Amino acid sequence: MRAYSLALAAILSGTLTEAAKLSVSQRKRPNNTHQRRSGSASFKRPATVLAATSSSDDSDVDLSSFHDLLYIANVTVGGTEYPLQLDTGSSDLWVKGASSPLPNTDQTSLTLNLTYGIGSTFGHISYTPVEFAGINISQQAIIDASNASNPILNYGVSGIVGLGFTKLSSIDAALTKSGKSDGKSLLYNLFADNPKEPNFIAFALQRTLEATGDVEGSFTIGEYDDDYKDVANSPKIPTYPVTDPMRWTVLLDAFLIGQGSVALTSTVPNAPSDKAVVMLDSGTSYTYAPKAVCDAMYGNITGASYSSALGQWIVPCSAEVDVALQFGSSVYPIHPIDVTPVSLSDDSLCVGSFVPQTVSVGAGQFDWLIGDNVMRSLYTVYDFGDFDSTGTTMGDPYMQLLALVDPNAASTEFHKARGGSASGNITYNAQNVSSSTSATAAAASGGTSVELSDELSSTLNKLQGYLPALLAVMALNALVLLVLAGAGVAYMCRRRGKARARRNPGRQSGAASPMPLQRTSSFGMPSGSGDTHVYQPVSMALTEDTFVPPSPAFSKGGLREPSGLRMDDRPKSVA
Repeated sequence: MRAYSLALAAILSGTLTEAAKLSVSQRKRPNNTHQRRSGSASFKRPATVLAATSSSDDSDVDLSSFHDLLYIANVTVGGTEYPLQLDTGSSDLWVKGASSPLPNTDQTSLTLNLTYGIGSTFGHISYTPVEFAGINISQQAIIDASNASNPILNYGVSGIVGLGFTKLSSIDAALTKSGKSDGKSLLYNLFADNPKEPNFIAFALQRTLEATGDVEGSFTIGEYDDDYKDVANSPKIPTYPVTDPMRWTVLLDAFLIGQGSVALTSTVPNAPSDKAVVMLDSGTSYTYAPKAVCDAMYGNITGASYSSALGQWIVPCSAEVDVALQFGSSVYPIHPIDVTPVSLSDDSLCVGSFVPQTVSVGAGQFDWLIGDNVMRSLYTVYDFGDFDSTGTTMGDPYMQLLALVDPNAASTEFHKARGGSASGNITYNAQNVSSSTSATAAAASGGTSVELSDELSSTLNKLQGYLPALLAVMALNALVLLVLAGAGVAYMCRRRGKARARRNPGRQSGAASPMPLQRTSSFGMPSGSGDTHVYQPVSMALTEDTFVPPSPAFSKGGLREPSGLRMDDRPKSVA
């Protein structure tokens, strides 16, 4: 049995004249710097050696022991260049400049307070020209932050550029409520200005184990990184729900641990019980998963223990943990270095970067929040759906992933850095998926999936070849019937002598309103009525590595670990 779908395949061709590419910096902070953040979080986040401060604000904590990390790119706002965090978990652009209002901005009277998983920002909604990845937007709605409390500011980063759907944008919601329609997200405006170009972004996030130095990644708009073009052939993973999603959420079919797997469940309404709804968020550094999953990962390791004080598992650094994600029938291994990063407070210990959550991490919208610790093992494409030939309607969004980790090579690298011997031949037993991810997600959105036998599928395939001829014959028959029907009506009218007056007049000017047009993708314009901007962003700037501020330019010089392992070479696809 296999799922059968009558669908047209999209062919990727031509030159992307408006595509853009830029490097991504991994910004780090020295471990001897004491920084503080405020703002409450809905996540049980790592709290390595948290110390109370003398501040009157009880929500402030000592950040010296956090291994913070984030990925940034330069964005020109109002003619001034600012380093901003790239965040697929939110949809608004905000900047905290040296003063407010920012230079060359048109500030409105509307104000907003954005609350993230960690931190918040407050300021006026303003309009200003924005240049992002070499592409210009003449008027973009942003938040000109007069007050911000966010860990990213401790890295010399000036704000966040949200790369999510407009449906999640608080700026758009506020402006729409005030009667305006010019609050769309930065990516929406960028794609709408170039409707003939592909509407996707792609990330390659890199890693290093060095305490100093820069790490070069890449971020592209409308084109693939040359090293990872094979991603175009990867399966398309539909969002969940398929149509009109609020976040970049997809269905995870299996989570593989060594030769086994862990049972998946979901708290999301109408989601299949044997899968999990996960969100891939470049603005979050750890992965937040159900407690049962984290216990299965770390609980059987000799010497491992759960620390309630840290909210994490503590794992011996030489213990290799091999895990992989499965979407559909495709398996994506995660580098073990990123599964058990070194603890800052004690370099003889390592901690689990999958952080257990005892309650739903996504408030019923998703079950897992997958962060950079996983995304560093993937080349990740977020496709918003291309415009149709009219340039007004966008197709349903989806994701594509390319595995960057060979599990055997990763095992060798892990033990070269941590000691011990490589595991040898690592294989993952992919689980049988009862129905395709796309079919399941389609059913949750009101669609229907049907499984047909191979014989019947073959017959239907053959019928497709005759479909044009059948349609032509049907059209000819319909034309003949219409001619005959027309002749019969004319004859009857002549017999009656005079047609009766119509009882109901036709639609007159002003008698009815035009039917509103809805985009099929929430990225453009939210569908339905009511306030669709209910949920706040959930991105966080927590991570596992200790860093120093990078130099102005990226460096690809031979960074090495103390063990001699080179970590600056860009990973290649292992698909």
